[in-house]
Amino acid sequence: MRKGLRRAASEPRAWQRMLSGRRLDLLDPSPLDIEIEDIAHGLARVARWNGQTTGEHAFSVAQHCVVVEEIAAHIQPDLEPRWRLAALLHDAPEYVIGDMISPFKTALGVDYRTFEDRLEMAIHVRFGLPARIPPLIKKLIKQADRACAFFEAVQLAGFSSGEALEFFGAPPPGYNLKIDPLPPGQAQARFIHRYEVLSEAAGYRGGDLAFDTE
Repeated sequence: MRKGLRRAASEPRAWQRMLSGRRLDLLDPSPLDIEIEDIAHGLARVARWNGQTTGEHAFSVAQHCVVVEEIAAHIQPDLEPRWRLAALLHDAPEYVIGDMISPFKTALGVDYRTFEDRLEMAIHVRFGLPARIPPLIKKLIKQADRACAFFEAVQLAGFSSGEALEFFGAPPPGYNLKIDPLPPGQAQARFIHRYEVLSEAAGYRGGDLAFDTE
Protein backbone atom coordinates (compact mmCIF):
# COMPACT_ATOMS: atom_id res chain seq x y z
CA MET A 1 0.00 0.00 0.00
CA ARG A 2 1.47 3.36 -1.01
CA LYS A 3 2.03 6.19 1.44
CA GLY A 4 -0.93 8.54 1.87
CA LEU A 5 -3.66 5.92 1.59
CA ARG A 6 -2.33 3.31 4.03
CA ARG A 7 -4.93 1.42 6.04
CA ALA A 8 -4.50 0.02 9.52
CA ALA A 9 -4.71 -3.76 9.72
CA SER A 10 -7.79 -3.50 11.93
CA GLU A 11 -9.71 -1.32 9.49
CA PRO A 12 -12.40 -2.94 7.30
CA ARG A 13 -11.58 -3.64 3.69
CA ALA A 14 -12.55 -0.66 1.49
CA TRP A 15 -14.09 -2.17 -1.62
CA GLN A 16 -17.09 -1.76 -3.85
CA ARG A 17 -19.00 -4.61 -5.40
CA MET A 18 -19.73 -4.08 -9.09
CA LEU A 19 -22.63 -5.55 -11.03
CA SER A 20 -20.15 -7.80 -12.84
CA GLY A 21 -19.45 -9.40 -9.48
CA ARG A 22 -15.99 -7.82 -9.21
CA ARG A 23 -14.95 -6.36 -5.88
CA LEU A 24 -12.81 -3.31 -6.54
CA ASP A 25 -10.44 -2.35 -3.74
CA LEU A 26 -10.84 1.42 -3.67
CA LEU A 27 -7.52 2.13 -2.00
CA ASP A 28 -5.41 -0.29 -4.03
CA PRO A 29 -7.34 -0.97 -7.26
CA SER A 30 -6.25 -3.90 -9.37
CA PRO A 31 -6.61 -3.83 -13.17
CA LEU A 32 -7.95 -7.38 -12.90
CA ASP A 33 -11.02 -6.11 -11.04
CA ILE A 34 -11.97 -3.52 -13.67
CA GLU A 35 -14.50 -4.33 -16.40
CA ILE A 36 -15.63 -2.09 -19.25
CA GLU A 37 -19.27 -3.06 -18.63
CA ASP A 38 -19.05 -1.76 -15.05
CA ILE A 39 -17.46 1.47 -16.26
CA ALA A 40 -20.09 2.02 -18.95
CA HIS A 41 -22.95 1.21 -16.59
CA GLY A 42 -21.67 3.58 -13.92
CA LEU A 43 -20.75 6.48 -16.21
CA ALA A 44 -24.14 6.32 -17.94
CA ARG A 45 -25.73 7.00 -14.56
CA VAL A 46 -23.39 9.78 -13.40
CA ALA A 47 -24.68 13.24 -14.31
CA ARG A 48 -22.45 16.03 -15.55
CA TRP A 49 -22.86 19.39 -13.80
CA ASN A 50 -24.27 17.58 -10.74
CA GLY A 51 -27.48 17.19 -12.72
CA GLN A 52 -28.05 20.95 -13.01
CA THR A 53 -28.89 20.76 -16.71
CA THR A 54 -31.96 21.19 -18.85
CA GLY A 55 -33.83 18.38 -20.55
CA GLU A 56 -35.67 15.21 -19.64
CA HIS A 57 -32.45 13.30 -19.03
CA ALA A 58 -29.21 14.25 -17.33
CA PHE A 59 -26.20 14.59 -19.60
CA SER A 60 -24.18 11.58 -18.51
CA VAL A 61 -20.45 11.23 -18.19
CA ALA A 62 -20.66 8.28 -20.59
CA GLN A 63 -22.13 10.46 -23.34
CA HIS A 64 -19.64 13.23 -22.51
CA CYS A 65 -16.75 10.78 -22.97
CA VAL A 66 -17.99 9.70 -26.39
CA VAL A 67 -18.15 13.35 -27.48
CA VAL A 68 -14.68 14.12 -26.11
CA GLU A 69 -13.22 11.23 -28.11
CA GLU A 70 -14.92 12.58 -31.23
CA ILE A 71 -13.60 16.12 -30.62
CA ALA A 72 -10.07 14.85 -30.00
CA ALA A 73 -10.15 13.09 -33.37
CA HIS A 74 -11.50 16.27 -34.99
CA ILE A 75 -8.61 18.30 -33.60
CA GLN A 76 -6.05 15.67 -34.62
CA PRO A 77 -7.47 13.55 -37.46
CA ASP A 78 -4.46 11.19 -37.51
CA LEU A 79 -4.82 10.38 -33.81
CA GLU A 80 -3.97 6.73 -33.17
CA PRO A 81 -6.82 4.47 -32.07
CA ARG A 82 -5.17 3.79 -28.70
CA TRP A 83 -5.11 7.51 -27.93
CA ARG A 84 -8.70 7.83 -29.03
CA LEU A 85 -9.41 5.03 -26.56
CA ALA A 86 -7.57 7.06 -23.91
CA ALA A 87 -9.86 10.00 -24.72
CA LEU A 88 -12.92 7.78 -24.36
CA LEU A 89 -11.67 6.61 -20.96
CA HIS A 90 -10.49 10.00 -19.72
CA ASP A 91 -13.25 10.21 -17.08
CA ALA A 92 -13.50 6.48 -16.42
CA PRO A 93 -12.54 6.82 -12.71
CA GLU A 94 -15.85 8.60 -12.22
CA TYR A 95 -17.67 5.28 -12.41
CA VAL A 96 -16.41 4.86 -8.86
CA ILE A 97 -15.94 8.38 -7.51
CA GLY A 98 -18.64 10.32 -9.38
CA ASP A 99 -18.26 13.57 -11.31
CA MET A 100 -16.82 16.10 -8.89
CA ILE A 101 -16.43 19.68 -10.02
CA SER A 102 -12.83 20.92 -10.14
CA PRO A 103 -13.06 23.34 -7.17
CA PHE A 104 -14.27 20.51 -4.93
CA LYS A 105 -11.38 18.29 -6.05
CA THR A 106 -8.98 21.07 -5.11
CA ALA A 107 -10.63 21.46 -1.72
CA LEU A 108 -10.26 17.74 -0.98
CA GLY A 109 -6.52 18.02 -1.54
CA VAL A 110 -3.67 15.67 -2.37
CA ASP A 111 -5.14 12.42 -1.03
CA TYR A 112 -8.09 12.69 -3.42
CA ARG A 113 -5.77 13.34 -6.35
CA THR A 114 -3.63 10.37 -5.33
CA PHE A 115 -6.67 8.11 -5.22
CA GLU A 116 -7.95 9.35 -8.58
CA ASP A 117 -4.53 8.95 -10.22
CA ARG A 118 -4.12 5.41 -8.87
CA LEU A 119 -7.53 4.35 -10.14
CA GLU A 120 -6.87 5.96 -13.53
CA MET A 121 -3.57 4.10 -13.87
CA ALA A 122 -5.26 0.78 -13.05
CA ILE A 123 -7.90 1.48 -15.71
CA HIS A 124 -5.24 2.31 -18.30
CA VAL A 125 -3.34 -0.90 -17.59
CA ARG A 126 -6.56 -2.93 -17.75
CA PHE A 127 -7.29 -1.68 -21.25
CA GLY A 128 -3.81 -1.88 -22.71
CA LEU A 129 -2.78 1.76 -22.35
CA PRO A 130 0.33 3.14 -20.66
CA ALA A 131 -0.26 3.70 -16.96
CA ARG A 132 0.57 7.35 -17.57
CA ILE A 133 -0.62 8.94 -20.82
CA PRO A 134 2.03 11.02 -22.67
CA PRO A 135 1.80 14.75 -21.84
CA LEU A 136 0.97 15.81 -25.41
CA ILE A 137 -1.92 13.35 -25.54
CA LYS A 138 -3.16 14.48 -22.13
CA LYS A 139 -3.05 18.07 -23.38
CA LEU A 140 -5.06 17.14 -26.47
CA ILE A 141 -7.66 15.27 -24.41
CA LYS A 142 -7.93 18.22 -22.03
CA GLN A 143 -8.51 20.55 -24.98
CA ALA A 144 -11.28 18.28 -26.25
CA ASP A 145 -12.73 18.01 -22.74
CA ARG A 146 -12.91 21.78 -22.38
CA ALA A 147 -14.47 22.12 -25.84
CA CYS A 148 -17.19 19.67 -24.86
CA ALA A 149 -17.70 21.57 -21.60
CA PHE A 150 -18.20 24.77 -23.61
CA PHE A 151 -21.10 23.24 -25.55
CA GLU A 152 -22.57 21.68 -22.42
CA ALA A 153 -22.35 24.96 -20.52
CA VAL A 154 -24.16 26.97 -23.19
CA GLN A 155 -26.74 24.41 -24.28
CA LEU A 156 -27.52 22.67 -20.99
CA ALA A 157 -26.16 24.46 -17.93
CA GLY A 158 -27.42 28.02 -18.39
CA PHE A 159 -24.14 29.75 -19.25
CA SER A 160 -24.01 32.60 -21.72
CA SER A 161 -21.58 32.20 -24.61
CA GLY A 162 -19.37 34.86 -23.06
CA GLU A 163 -19.23 33.06 -19.73
CA ALA A 164 -18.47 29.75 -21.41
CA LEU A 165 -15.68 31.31 -23.45
CA GLU A 166 -14.18 32.79 -20.30
CA PHE A 167 -14.17 29.50 -18.41
CA PHE A 168 -13.56 26.95 -21.15
CA GLY A 169 -12.19 28.77 -24.17
CA ALA A 170 -13.43 28.54 -27.75
CA PRO A 171 -14.20 25.12 -29.28
CA PRO A 172 -11.99 24.03 -32.20
CA PRO A 173 -12.73 25.60 -35.60
CA GLY A 174 -15.07 23.60 -37.78
CA TYR A 175 -16.61 21.56 -34.98
CA ASN A 176 -20.24 22.08 -34.02
CA LEU A 177 -22.25 20.09 -31.53
CA LYS A 178 -25.95 19.91 -30.80
CA ILE A 179 -26.38 18.05 -27.53
CA ASP A 180 -29.30 15.70 -27.04
CA PRO A 181 -28.93 14.04 -23.62
CA LEU A 182 -29.59 10.33 -23.89
CA PRO A 183 -31.30 8.06 -21.37
CA PRO A 184 -28.84 5.91 -19.42
CA GLY A 185 -29.34 2.72 -21.42
CA GLN A 186 -28.61 4.44 -24.72
CA ALA A 187 -25.61 6.32 -23.34
CA GLN A 188 -24.23 3.07 -21.95
CA ALA A 189 -24.67 1.27 -25.28
CA ARG A 190 -23.01 4.09 -27.22
CA PHE A 191 -20.02 4.10 -24.86
CA ILE A 192 -19.61 0.32 -25.17
CA HIS A 193 -19.87 0.52 -28.95
CA ARG A 194 -17.10 3.13 -29.17
CA TYR A 195 -14.94 1.07 -26.82
CA GLU A 196 -15.37 -2.03 -28.99
CA VAL A 197 -14.58 -0.16 -32.21
CA LEU A 198 -11.50 1.56 -30.80
CA SER A 199 -10.09 -1.42 -28.93
CA GLU A 200 -10.37 -3.57 -32.07
CA ALA A 201 -8.74 -0.85 -34.18
CA ALA A 202 -5.92 -0.59 -31.64
CA GLY A 203 -5.33 -4.36 -31.66
CA TYR A 204 -6.18 -4.71 -27.99
CA ARG A 205 -6.64 -8.21 -26.62
CA GLY A 206 -8.95 -7.76 -23.67
CA GLY A 207 -7.83 -10.89 -21.85
CA ASP A 208 -4.12 -10.13 -22.07
CA LEU A 209 -4.02 -6.58 -20.70
CA ALA A 210 -1.82 -5.62 -23.63
CA PHE A 211 -1.87 -4.42 -27.20
CA ASP A 212 -1.12 -6.80 -30.03
CA THR A 213 2.19 -5.51 -31.41
CA GLU A 214 2.59 -8.18 -34.06
